[in-house]
Parts: sequence; structure tokens; C-alpha cells
Amino acid sequence: RKLFEPLGYAVEASRLPLDEQFPQWGESPYFALQLTGTVRVTDLLSHLYVLVPVLDDDKHYWIGPDEVEKLLRHGEGWLAEHPAKEQIVQRYLRRRWNLTRDALARLAAEDAAPVDVDQVAEQHAAEEEAAEQPLRLNDQRLAAVLASLLASGSRRVLDLGCSNGNLLRQLLEERQFTEIVGLDVSHRALEIAAARLKLDRLPQRQQDRVKLLHGSLTYRDKRLAGYDAAALVEVIEHLDPPRLAALERTVFQFARPKTVVVTTPNVEYNPLFPTLPAGKLRHKDHRFEWTREQFRAWCEHIGQRFGYTFQLAGIGAADVERGSPTQMAVFTQTTPQVAFTPSVTP
Repeated sequence: RKLFEPLGYAVEASRLPLDEQFPQWGESPYFALQLTGTVRVTDLLSHLYVLVPVLDDDKHYWIGPDEVEKLLRHGEGWLAEHPAKEQIVQRYLRRRWNLTRDALARLAAEDAAPVDVDQVAEQHAAEEEAAEQPLRLNDQRLAAVLASLLASGSRRVLDLGCSNGNLLRQLLEERQFTEIVGLDVSHRALEIAAARLKLDRLPQRQQDRVKLLHGSLTYRDKRLAGYDAAALVEVIEHLDPPRLAALERTVFQFARPKTVVVTTPNVEYNPLFPTLPAGKLRHKDHRFEWTREQFRAWCEHIGQRFGYTFQLAGIGAADVERGSPTQMAVFTQTTPQVAFTPSVTP
């Protein structure tokens, strides 16, 4: 109860007998534990990942500094405020006092300065938009993506990583698109998108055309299968490179739309932005930004592995030496199914 009730669970625990057929043998040291609550699956798994070893008071392998990182990662958002955090940390780290002190110190710092992740993401997005605003680059980007989707003849379209719904709003204005789905990992972004689209005030016929889904592009999602086209507008650069292969499979192997439009920054152009410090990426959440050659290599990898051809284009006024600020690829499916081969990130 001390561990789980502060997290909002109702707890039922009953001691198990040594043998149900021979109750005279007495009780065992084990309990049946039932937790009841309404939580996100990801939060439940994080709670169990940390607290099951704490209940057991044992981890059956060597405890090193990397275990501190695991503890803080899975305890993010709840462990720093847990009333039993000291006991949790001690038992999780098997009372390795140097590791325990380190973990508790970092939790204390986290507790002292709580961070609203969504608010930080919005701030970073605003900074990126401010850097690009003199070029009206976002407007040009959305126009280019919309034109590519219209030219493909697609009717059922996915906006993957739809953010606040800027592309969705333009898709809704085109009668060609009979079904429009926006997917994002951020609940707040989806709420903002719904408000901007005025979904609750649209005529029923318009409401039936659009759907907002919460989900991640690094996991296979059956809801995304069977669509004509998908757009990933400034999305791939927000993933750590090792996770990019998961997105590739989610989109190009499992969802497998006939047309996929991808845009991403051209890092070669960055020195031409007057407000962007030298060597900095355009958005603080960007894990990478590619040169034109790196983007082409990735597109070739996608085409060969998943059975797509592609066309490259620049978005925004092009510099003679550095190219356009945004690069775009339009992938077109050539084969219904392709064999699975290992991924190589360029």
C-alpha cells in the first residue's frame, strides 16, 4: 500500500498458503497482489518496472551506474514526488549507497524544478518558427505537401505527427480528401488541433471526414493501414537515429500507403538564418538535421528496402551553394509487398 496507493491504485493483498490442499502447513511468504485503477498503460508499465524489484528487494544481476539511469527514466514524472522515494531508490539499487546518493540527488533537483514537457515543446517550436518566419517557410512547406497529395490523386490521407493541425486544416478545405486522419504522440497537440479545426462546431458531414488519433510512429499501428497517402512534415528529425528504423517499418512496411510525403530541414542552409547561432539546429528537440546527400541516401535506402520510388524537391528560395532551406521527398509505392531486410541508418 505504501508503494502503490500514492500512485492512485486501490490495493488488495492476501497471503498465499504453502499448499492449498494442506492448509495445516500454514502460510507462505508470498502474497497475491491486485491493483485497481485507471491509468495510461505506459505509466502502469513504468510503475511495475520500478516497484516489482522494490517489492522483491532484489535484482538478480549486477547493479551498476546504468541502473540509476534506468530508474530515473522509468520514474520520470512520479518518483520524485513519491512519499516513499528514498526506500524505493535504496531497494531498487540494492542499497549501493554511492548509486543511491546520486539517484536521490538528481531526484531532488527534478522535484525542485518541475518541467512541463508539452510547454517546453511548444516553446521550442515557437523558436524554430521565429527563425524561419522571415521566409514564411512553414506556409511554403504546407503548400508543397498539399500540392503533392493532391497530385497523387489520394482520397484517404494520414497526417503523421500532425502537431497542432496546420496541415489538417488545409486538407479539410479540399473536397478530394474524403477521409483525413491526424496522429500525434502529444495529447496537448491533439487538443489544440481539435480546437483550431473547431471540430465540435463543424457540420456532421465535415466531422465525419476527420479523425484525431493518439499514438507513436515507433510502434506498429493497425489503425494506419489501408490509406492512400501519408505526410510526415518535419517529423523524422525529432527521433533519435536508432529509433528511425522503427518509424520506417511502421510507415513503409506496415501502414504502407501508396504515396508518402516527407519533409525535413536541410542543415546546409542553417548558416543563412540570421537569428540561428552557428552550429545550432533549428529546433532544440531535433536529434539530427541532414545534408542533401544524407537525405538522398536515406531515401534510396527506403526505396530499396520497402519497394518505393522517390522524387526530391527543395522548398523555399534556393541558395546556389547550400540549396533550399527544406528538402522534400515524395515516395510512390512500386510493389505491394517486399522482403524484410535489416535497416541501416545513413
